[in-house]
Amino acid sequence: MAESTTRWLTSEEERAWRLFLTATHILFSTVEGQLQRDSAIPHGYYEILVRLSEADGRSLRMSQLAEASTSSKSRLSHAVARLEERGWVERLDCPTDRRGQVAKLTDAGFAALEAAAPGHAEQVRRSLFDRLGTEQVTQLAAISEAIAAGAQPGQGEGCDGAGSCASAYDSELDG
Repeated sequence: MAESTTRWLTSEEERAWRLFLTATHILFSTVEGQLQRDSAIPHGYYEILVRLSEADGRSLRMSQLAEASTSSKSRLSHAVARLEERGWVERLDCPTDRRGQVAKLTDAGFAALEAAAPGHAEQVRRSLFDRLGTEQVTQLAAISEAIAAGAQPGQGEGCDGAGSCASAYDSELDG
């Protein structure tokens, strides 16, 4: 009989993993609830508006926006279509590539983001940063960076093998 190569979690790792899952679920649910309640914006849409607001000319190629928002291109396309319906984003042909498209934040979209941002920032502060000390915030940043750096796109459940993966975040974009 072949030996198992499964690297089981230790009891401390299992405890940390379950606490992490619970904490992130509660945090994301709370932030999502605040945005939906106060601004009628799903968190995934809010993040798209943020990414566009921070880009030069308030616009990004759809492929860049998908990468920045950690979403599949098809899910992002669906979300951008919903934002277009609201008049918050417009999709334009890419001037340097006939096959590409650019998502551009409209003035109405920027106004919606400006209106939603104070409540969102307060909710993030109340739910996360008010509970942590300065050193813990530094640790959280380092831990988050390590997790993100270690993630392998295209590996694991929900991936098509070509680097496109469905994520929990994608479901937010379906808003």
